Parts: sequence; C-alpha cells; structure tokens
Amino acid sequence: MTSEDVERLLIQFQDEEGEVLGSPFDVPLDISPDKLQLVCNALLQKDEPVPLAFFVRGEAEVVSSLRLCVQALGVETEQVVPVVYQPQAVFRVRAVARCTSTLQGHTEAVISTAFSPTGKYLASGSGDTTVRFWDLTTETPHHTARGHTHWVLCITWSPDGKKLASGCKNSQICLWDPVTGKQIGKTLTGHSKWITWLSWEPLHLNPECRYLASSSKDGSIRVWDTVLGRCEKIMTGHTQSVTCVKWGGDGLLYTSSQDRTVKVWRAKDGVQCRTLQGHAHWVNTLALSTDYVLRTGAFEPATATVNPQDLTGSLEELKEMALQRYNKVRSSAPERLVSGSDDFTLFLWNPAEDKKPLARMTGHSALVNEVLFSPDGRLLASASFDKSIKVWDGRTGKYLISLRGHVGSVYQVAWSADSRLLVSGSSDSTLKVWDIKTGKLNMDLPGHADEVYAVDWSPDGQRVASGGKDKCLRIWRR
Repeated sequence: MTSEDVERLLIQFQDEEGEVLGSPFDVPLDISPDKLQLVCNALLQKDEPVPLAFFVRGEAEVVSSLRLCVQALGVETEQVVPVVYQPQAVFRVRAVARCTSTLQGHTEAVISTAFSPTGKYLASGSGDTTVRFWDLTTETPHHTARGHTHWVLCITWSPDGKKLASGCKNSQICLWDPVTGKQIGKTLTGHSKWITWLSWEPLHLNPECRYLASSSKDGSIRVWDTVLGRCEKIMTGHTQSVTCVKWGGDGLLYTSSQDRTVKVWRAKDGVQCRTLQGHAHWVNTLALSTDYVLRTGAFEPATATVNPQDLTGSLEELKEMALQRYNKVRSSAPERLVSGSDDFTLFLWNPAEDKKPLARMTGHSALVNEVLFSPDGRLLASASFDKSIKVWDGRTGKYLISLRGHVGSVYQVAWSADSRLLVSGSSDSTLKVWDIKTGKLNMDLPGHADEVYAVDWSPDGQRVASGGKDKCLRIWRR
C-alpha cells in the first residue's frame, strides 16, 4: 500500500458531557493513542498537557490503534465518528510489591482497617474490643484505644483526619484522637443492637466535622452531635437491620437494609425522601460515586509527599478546597449510588432524582460483599463470594471485565488514588493487585496465615494495609 491510499477517518473529539472540541478531524485509521493525545491536547490548548484516554463512541477504549476499536464496534467509516476523551490522573500510583511489616498486637481477628484522609495515620478495629493506631513512619504500634466491651465492627475517619469513630457489637460508638490515642468526649449510646456502619458529614458541608451518622442492626439510623455527645435525630422506617449508611455531598443520607430496600433521607431534618426498591434479598453494601473525594476531604492525592502531613489552613480554606475537589468529581450530574445484595446483583441509582434504577447489573454467581467506585467515579468494582471481582462502567453500569485469580471469597477491595489499580483481599489468605486497564493480575501478595477481612490503600498511594483472621496487620509497599 502506498502512502497516498492510507485509510483515513473523520473523528470528532468530545468530552464526557458530550461537549464537542473543535471541528471534525481527519486522521489515519492506524493512529495510536499517543498521537491522538498530541492532537487532542493541541486542540485543548492547556498550558500543562494532561494524560488522556480515548473511547470510540464513548464505549470502546483506544488501546493500540483506532482501527481495532472501529472494527470491534462495526462503525461506519463513512461518517464522522465521535471520540470521547477522558482526562486521567496526572500522577501515578505504583503497585505495592512486598510486605514491609507485620504488626502484631491484636489478640483477635482484625475486622476493619483504615488510613486517615492524608495517609498519615492508620487505625484498625478488632474482635479483641480495641482500636489500635499504628505509627506509619516506623511501622510500629502507636496507641491501643480501649473503651469498647465487644468486637469493634466498623471504624471511620472524619474527613479532616482529626477524629476516628468506631462502633462495636455492644451498640456503642466511641470517638478517638489519633495523636494521643485517648477517647474524645463520652461514649455515644442509644442504639439497642450492634452498629453496622458509620459515616461522617462531608467536610465541604461542615468543616468542623461535627456530625456523625450511624446505622444499626436495630433498624434505625441516628445522627450524633459529636461535640455535645448526644443524639440529634433518629430515623426509622426500615423494618429490618440497616446494613450501611452513606452521607452524600449534597445533603442526603443513603441507607441500605436487610428489608431489601435502599432509602434516601434529608440530613438536615431527617425526612425520608425516597425508597429505592428492586433487590430480591438483603442489601449488603452501598457506594457513592463521590465516596473517595468525601473521604479525603481537602487532601489532593496528586500533591502527596512521601512523608504524609496533616492538612493546615483555616476551616474556611479547608472547606473551600474540599468543595472544589467535590465539584470536580461530581461535575454537572448529581452523585450516583450503587447497591450490592445477597441476590447476586447490583443496582445503579440516581437517588437524588429518580426512584427507578439506571441499571441492573447481573453476572455474579454468589452474594455481593462490597462495591466501590473508583476515585474518579468512572468505574466501579464489586467483590463477591463467587471468588471474582467485576468491573463496571460507573456511569452506565455496563459490564467491563472480571478479575479472576482468587480461590476463595473476595471480602474487600480498595482502589489506588489514580484509579488505575485495585487491591483485593480474600478468604484464600492472599492480597492481589490488579491492573484495571488490562484486567490482568499485577501482583500476587501471599503472606497472611488466614483469611484477609480488611484491606485499604492509603490516599497518598504509598502503602496498602491488610488485616484478618491471623490477628496481624500487614503493611505492603513498593
């Protein structure tokens, strides 16, 4: 073939919202993503070119050349083909590859583990009734927080990173200071059965991080004023155990329950707005497309240093930073919610506007244990007892890939801050790091002596922490 008759194609660049960029552009069919990036960044005229990913018609990603996508989708080459460009994270998180520390101290299984919003502190909750804080610079035990009288089932950091809330099987909630390891205020009591989930009010709504929502096996949701140490609101309406509560960035609370429904509440006055129905069995878990940005508050992972620091600045500055980050992830549409259930399915909802689901996602052959949106909100991952993790399109709910390799139930997953990698913990005692673009296993991390219940990837991208039945907390690094 001579250079004159190279197959060419007219493409029209557009962003995720459908805004067109420039006029249709004539390109050879064999153009690579790198060349598309040069063209697109030239049209965008940004000072700093950003890494981009390209999707023909918004469906098939251009990985090696445009031709393969066009063939796969059977696109007419006579017409102008829309190509959607997506800005990717400017920074890259490297996959963790080795266990740098095994932290002993808990005398029962580690049930939950969580990094603070900047990645400076690590906390874990265990069946031995304690919450432990770990010093990450030396990777040694720091404080043991005693106060609960039963298994610590869930822990959650406030988005400013100054407080940790923990809920136990004895229906008590305690607040802890990570610097001293001491309890803040008095124990919050009121629920009549164990605490299933805790969620703080987002930083951009209240920079003081004053209010905390809790859900319980007793079927109610409570909102606590952590400064006065009292219960502000009680929301009842679920007829069975409430399994999860999420405090959204637009002032709504979302709850899932074993009564097979998801309910939406107005946080300021506790009024029930909607009931989302569709699941045929218990709803186990919820995820918001804005979860990651709400969790990290004013901290931007792109600016992370090797030694994580607490955020400095006035409450107003922190609030403004958190609001900017939230609006960037949320963009023009309201936040999306996904629910995972014992009926093996997931539903994608637009809960602020509609009680009908956007999509019903099927494919798992056992119950769905956890769902999680990627930090940029474009993908979502679901972990299941069928030993697989499935990745779906975060906007449409379309199935993308299955990550297979675990030989036991997958309990928990965590995304890296750049949305390119995913780590999963399983009852087969291993952690696995997956490369999302290729759908392949990046790292296999054996080391635990028994089932891995909890896993978290620090927002600064430096470490992964995991805990489980062998009572040890393990820290994994590059």
